[in-house]
Amino acid sequence: MSRAAYYKWLHREIPENEHKNRRIADEIEKIHTESPEKGYRRIRDDLERYHGITVNDKCVLRICRKLHMKSTIKYSNHGCTRQAANPQYIAENILNREFTAAAPNEKWLTDVTEFHYYIGIVKQKVYLSAILDLYDRRIVSYIIRAHNNNVLVFDTVDEAI
Repeated sequence: MSRAAYYKWLHREIPENEHKNRRIADEIEKIHTESPEKGYRRIRDDLERYHGITVNDKCVLRICRKLHMKSTIKYSNHGCTRQAANPQYIAENILNREFTAAAPNEKWLTDVTEFHYYIGIVKQKVYLSAILDLYDRRIVSYIIRAHNNNVLVFDTVDEAI
């Protein structure tokens, strides 16, 4: 490249597209700082919804790559469940898809749900164990803990009883 071409480029008038891309990049950096778990699609949604900037997904992806920004929500799946094709234990079908009850405390359902939240950029987990009464669909008892173990479920049942 010739010296003259370099200085011509250096002292050129910056195009409107480049100004627009810089403004978008500033907003993307703000959104990514506030919510590092958001990917380029959710960032584009925020730009359109809260900042009034209409832009293509590919443009946001290109700017994110240029700024070396990646969402923190992507993680490897460690496989905590068993494959349905090869179950080790098949539970008896007691309810037979009859999810109604004639009287209170006749049929209860339980489940443990995992929730993710962030403290800064560190991902944390919390577990909710709940028991639902099929008679009136009310929660009989629930417990929230930091660890998913048998004690969580047993304490939920003890509280319900």
